[in-house]
Amino acid sequence: MELEIQKTESIEGVIKAPPSKSYTHRAIIISSLADGKSVLKDPLLSEDTLASLKACNSFGCDIKEKENDCIVNGTNGILETPEDVLDLKNSGTTLRIMTTVSSLAPNYAVLTGDSSLRTRPMQDLLDALENLGVRAFSLRGNGKPPICIKGGFKGGKTDIKGNVSSQFISSLLIAAPYAENPVDIHVKGDFISKPYVDMTTDVMEKFGVNLDYDKKNNSFHVEPQAYKGRNYTIEGDYSSASYIIGAAAALESNVRIKNLFKDSKQGDKQILDIVKDMGAEVNFKKDEVVIRGHGKLNGVEVNLDNAPDLLPTVAALGAIAEGITIIKNVEHARFKETDRIHTCALELSKLGVNVKENEDGLVIKGGATGGTVKSHGDHRLVMALSLVGLKVGNVRIENASVYDVSFPKFPEGMKELGCKINQI
Repeated sequence: MELEIQKTESIEGVIKAPPSKSYTHRAIIISSLADGKSVLKDPLLSEDTLASLKACNSFGCDIKEKENDCIVNGTNGILETPEDVLDLKNSGTTLRIMTTVSSLAPNYAVLTGDSSLRTRPMQDLLDALENLGVRAFSLRGNGKPPICIKGGFKGGKTDIKGNVSSQFISSLLIAAPYAENPVDIHVKGDFISKPYVDMTTDVMEKFGVNLDYDKKNNSFHVEPQAYKGRNYTIEGDYSSASYIIGAAAALESNVRIKNLFKDSKQGDKQILDIVKDMGAEVNFKKDEVVIRGHGKLNGVEVNLDNAPDLLPTVAALGAIAEGITIIKNVEHARFKETDRIHTCALELSKLGVNVKENEDGLVIKGGATGGTVKSHGDHRLVMALSLVGLKVGNVRIENASVYDVSFPKFPEGMKELGCKINQI
């Protein structure tokens, strides 16, 4: 399926932000480990989060979808060994978190996925697990999936680099309460994308687990304990909402986005500061945001070390802004569904944008025109490139249906606001 995007002068209306993908992953996995029943209200059921749901089912958890909820009968950390190899599709979050969770099952588990997921680096997590008494290894010996994990999580002390993937730290933390002994995790070096770990500890604490974080030494301590089942509502996703926010900022607009919390721990909340700096009006009301755009943006300099998923959105906005936009400190975006620094530069250049690719980001000079671009199988690239089409018109995106990974109703939601997006 392709998306065809035409120039749109103005948009307005009220839209609900999609539920948070990050919080949905964490809530599904943690409630699956919990003692007792949980009701997850308003979860995002997309390709990625369904990978986590199906993985938890394979380990013996009973999860049922009922209307807009998920009913989870937790395992109290007593998992079954899956009957077969688990295909996690393209979900990096599921792969990283379930690698450690798999060690709570009695025998061997094997995790793999599509061709993109099998390029994801995992060796740092595997090394950290070895120090905790977990036997986990790459079946091809290249530090990438397929990953085989042998049951048994002794606990103890380990180190993990903080500048590769915050998901490694989240993986260790989420399973840590069920280790045989206390778990101490020291984060070495720069701690990038820390808001994602803050989300993890937030959900852990909401499900009844206590942990200690030593900010001075960048270390976590978790005692053996159990999650407790509960009712839990998933908040809106700033990552997915960034495309709505970006469209509203770029065009003449008055858009109200519901289910976005002002005190959210999501690092991608930074998108509000970014579009404000670029010239849009941003106002918070109770659990919602109002964006007013004036049809004109100016370039900015942005540090995305704590919000790497915003890279495609900000790159697209830079492509339609006046002046130069500099995106820096986001080298870890090279290890997402695609090398996002490279694919953003490649596809924006097809639309006439002057883009310089740096090791840790991009330098973008506006001036986008229409053209045909590719998705590279990356949901965020599809939705970000749509923003360029809304501003300049005549943009066609090939293999666009991958937006399903995180925002299943993306075209329909944008069209409700007046965006000229067609599925062909």
